[in-house]
Amino acid sequence: MKTRELGRSGLTVSVLGLGCMGMSEFYGPSDKNESIATIHRTIELGITFLDTADVYGPYKNEELVGRAIRGKRDKLVIATKPIPSSRQVGRISSSGSRLHNEYSVCNAVMG
Repeated sequence: MKTRELGRSGLTVSVLGLGCMGMSEFYGPSDKNESIATIHRTIELGITFLDTADVYGPYKNEELVGRAIRGKRDKLVIATKPIPSSRQVGRISSSGSRLHNEYSVCNAVMG
């Protein structure tokens, strides 16, 4: 899988990513086991960039992704977005715990 730098972040990600929104919301019924299997296969194929958000569910998608990436987190870059709120500017998100993420997650809300 080809990779590239994500903006000026210093993070390297696969050129393909997986948007996980439809695994828990918006497109009809979902199957958790199938969704987790899809994430696992995606990782096996070398895709290292996953996209989720706490608004998908709410929280259900981050929890699903968190279960799927347990034990694999250090090989992945996870994009997540907070539910918009002026109270969240500059605060640490609780997304880290839903994603079973030992790393700090800091979200910036653009006004």
